[in-house]
Amino acid sequence: MAKSLFDRNKTSGSSANMSFRHDGKFFITASGTCFGRLTPDDFACIDSDGNLLRDRKPSKEFPLHTMLFQKSEIIQCVIHTHSTYSVLWSCLDHENLSDIVPDHTPYLAMKVGRIGCIPYAAPGSPELFELFRERIHESDGYILKNHGPILGGKSILDAFYGLEELEESTRIAWLLRKEKTSCRTTT
Repeated sequence: MAKSLFDRNKTSGSSANMSFRHDGKFFITASGTCFGRLTPDDFACIDSDGNLLRDRKPSKEFPLHTMLFQKSEIIQCVIHTHSTYSVLWSCLDHENLSDIVPDHTPYLAMKVGRIGCIPYAAPGSPELFELFRERIHESDGYILKNHGPILGGKSILDAFYGLEELEESTRIAWLLRKEKTSCRTTT
């Protein structure tokens, strides 16, 4: 899944992270890893008490993943990318921060639900973690303002499909917004 996201320019360099639960432990991509060439050794392993079990430093955004795992036992995987249209959509101002993606098609609501916007704070910062904690129960998936999407799923495939649908929904919303703007200026 990670390589597919990388190969299709949904993420670049070492800008994304993924985590999953397995046998009472959490595995998350290590700091500085690339979705284009992940191996099993590229994951940090953390026990349920937060102790590092492998000599790999976890992504600095692991607290976001932890909060999603704590939100629901159903969530078994979390993926965070910096995909283009989700980031573009996050840069706009939105009236309802608990549901920022229009339902031009029914598929995002079917696969994920409501997408909330988390106000901007520096990536990996305590401020970002606090803003996420404050809003985690308002939505089902999230876009970090000026940063990118993060969402959980009941499996890696489920999280991947949800992320794909979020990116497609924000692409459609972006293109329709651009079209509406264009129509207003020509009439």
